[in-house]
Amino acid sequence: MVAAKTRARVEKAVADVGFVRQVGPSREAAHWRRSGHAAWIFTPAATGWYPKKAPNKAHPVPVVGGPFPGVPVRGRGAAGRSEACWLPIKDRLTRHGLRYGHRTLMEELDTPKVLMDERMGHEDGSVSARYAHVTDSIRAGLVQALTEVWLESLDARLALCPTSHVPVLDRLLQERADAA
Repeated sequence: MVAAKTRARVEKAVADVGFVRQVGPSREAAHWRRSGHAAWIFTPAATGWYPKKAPNKAHPVPVVGGPFPGVPVRGRGAAGRSEACWLPIKDRLTRHGLRYGHRTLMEELDTPKVLMDERMGHEDGSVSARYAHVTDSIRAGLVQALTEVWLESLDARLALCPTSHVPVLDRLLQERADAA
């Protein structure tokens, strides 16, 4: 939606520098994301702080005190409208560390190595891995164990507070409370 003259100038500039548009995902940057998820969602949730972004300094995530565990306050003057700040989920938690935390949990649940490797996206070139395969019953065992961990975490969350401002979590908590 630009003038033909402008489009011609841009196309000439593109040709002059030899720019070639990438088709499909890049192999060099397979994990690179433009969504801002790490900076604006994961990092604040994990650390309790928003990152430095010009002209703003790094600052705590302001929240209102209720409903539990607090809702982030956004926009200009958010700190003045907040009642508290988020606490970090776990000190120095990273997305990479979260992935390997899952690996540790699978170890604790006695998950066979062949299934752990598959879930982590690893390839094991050993002879033992060549002859071991993931079966439906192996997967079902992990699903059952992870379900038990999930239900225990819901029970722990229910003990903290029986409701949530997040509709799906609130429904799960109510169902869990009704089942007890």
